[in-house]
Amino acid sequence: MRTHLTSQISLNRVSPKYYKPENTIDRSVLTRFEKIPTDIYETVDEGVQCIANEIIRKMQERQHDGKFCTLALGTDATLRPLYAELVRRHREEGISFRHLVVFNLYEYYPLAEQGSSSYGLLNELFISQVDIDPQNIFTLSGTLPQDTVVEHCQLYEQRIKTYGGIDIVLTGIGREGSIAMNEPGSTAASTTRLTFVDSTSRAEAARNLGVDNLPPCAVTMGINTLMEARRVYILAWGEDKADIIRRTVEDKLSDTLPASYLQMHPHTTVCTDLPAASHLTRIRRPWLVTGCEWTDKLIRSAIVWLCELTGKPILKLTNKDYNENGLSELLVLYGSAYNVNIKIFNDLQHTITGWPGGKPNADDTYRPERANPFPKRVIVFSPHPDDDVISMGGTLRRLVQQGHDVHVAYETSGNIAVGDEEVIRFMHFINGFNQLFDQNQNETIRNKYADIKQFLLQKKEGDIDTRDILTIKGLIRRGEARTASTYNQISLDHVHFLDLPFYETGRIEKNPISEDDIRIVQKLLQEVKPHQIYVAGDLADPHGTHRVCTDAVLAAIDEEKNAGAEWLNDCRIWMYRGAWAEWEIENIEMAVPLSPEELRAKRNSILKHQSQMESAPFLGNDERLFWQRSEDRNRGTASLYDRLGLACYEAMEAFVEYKPL
Repeated sequence: MRTHLTSQISLNRVSPKYYKPENTIDRSVLTRFEKIPTDIYETVDEGVQCIANEIIRKMQERQHDGKFCTLALGTDATLRPLYAELVRRHREEGISFRHLVVFNLYEYYPLAEQGSSSYGLLNELFISQVDIDPQNIFTLSGTLPQDTVVEHCQLYEQRIKTYGGIDIVLTGIGREGSIAMNEPGSTAASTTRLTFVDSTSRAEAARNLGVDNLPPCAVTMGINTLMEARRVYILAWGEDKADIIRRTVEDKLSDTLPASYLQMHPHTTVCTDLPAASHLTRIRRPWLVTGCEWTDKLIRSAIVWLCELTGKPILKLTNKDYNENGLSELLVLYGSAYNVNIKIFNDLQHTITGWPGGKPNADDTYRPERANPFPKRVIVFSPHPDDDVISMGGTLRRLVQQGHDVHVAYETSGNIAVGDEEVIRFMHFINGFNQLFDQNQNETIRNKYADIKQFLLQKKEGDIDTRDILTIKGLIRRGEARTASTYNQISLDHVHFLDLPFYETGRIEKNPISEDDIRIVQKLLQEVKPHQIYVAGDLADPHGTHRVCTDAVLAAIDEEKNAGAEWLNDCRIWMYRGAWAEWEIENIEMAVPLSPEELRAKRNSILKHQSQMESAPFLGNDERLFWQRSEDRNRGTASLYDRLGLACYEAMEAFVEYKPL
């Protein structure tokens, strides 16, 4: 079973094959822009294995010397795979943690006794599942009176010194560069203390715990406390951490970026997978660090970078521009700037098409999609009930208008992304409808209404909705999806609600992908036998649902391929991005232009999802609504093509082809 999505796009971009094989390249050359040693692993599992090995080695070394091994542990989502691996080694390999001392990096403040806590999560993920002596576990308190917190923090610092300091710190990194709960503005001299947590970090932490909100403060180890540790590991997995990793590792030290203080630490290592490392200079701009093995995509990336640097369109770049900016190798390969320019200009020109399903009876030599067969059977897989219109609403509408047989498959119910007030509004309608047409009033509906109203009135932070409420929330989203599909002229018998089981936990935290999820997708593929599949390739999705949904689709395709399904021989798979990011232009293989009218129609279809407007629980830290994010992204793509000297459009939706191995 495919257990995670590692985009072929990311793999191609960061592959070491870009570096000339005949050179023996010293690591110090490749990493000369990096101020913190950074280890890049092909997969999360590979990285976790290496870090677990180091922890166990240090623990056994300390045990041999008759000492405790001290760890300072966070509860960031990036640490979960590592804790799972340490637990596995305890259970399956007999690794003992009796000589381990654990200090919790931070705790939320103020906490009610029964509230969700950092220590509670750490205990659930790791401590309670191994044989650590309870006397060797220390945590900061989130329930103390505020006037006793300073003394509590001083005692915590003293306790760390009693054990000889911290051997290893394991921490993730926040989107604003926070480590532990040290927010931008923290000083290098800061020790364990009470801090105010900004909204970005609080939202991330809330997702970690599977709750909607958290207290506004935290008691946290300070920068100086972390700097005194003998070893620090910063873990970061996934493309959504790519920008903050680059800034932490390559930018100047700054108190506005707390993680950058670790540039001064002698034994800090940043551990990332390929997507999280994708913005590092050695990955994104390898020609700036050493000689390259030039591929078409790398050349395109370099030329786009050069255009942005010089402010020129492609066809105006000169030999001097190439020479002065480290790209003289391309002049040697192609003979002149003109030859490189015209090649890349034509490559980008050929990505633009107004016929995403292929233009019938046309020469498709230089078109992204083939002309035949026509019409095509198309499945658009949408992780949530609105991702289809948010991510590719213009293309979806055009496919229908151009005569293709379009199906939309909503992979999850999206029920946890509906606010409670929407349920109340919906129930008011049902109750009023019942009273209007049934003078006796249906007793079942009346009782359900009372039960739901009572539950919502008493609902506390972290409570899971009842099955009835989740069902209503799912129905709200189904209704919106049907309305948007009807607006886009998609037949309702072509609208499929898959309700993949992994999603139905009632919490932000989802179950792992299962065979049941894959079989549901596979069944639809077998029924439709599509010529085109559109699937989310959104590695920057902060909630992870897109990634799991795409894993399910790709795993189902793999199953069909292994079974020898003939329909796959005439099927192409296109990946779109969601509301968080766009494909980098060197990877775009199909760009569908939208007119002002088409962009307005796309906005209207997004607005059909009323529960996802201002009141949606998971809009994230971006204050723009989903339709605004979508339009800005589409306009940004069109603007980039314009600046490069290509045709000027109102907006563009971009796609990358996925080719099963």
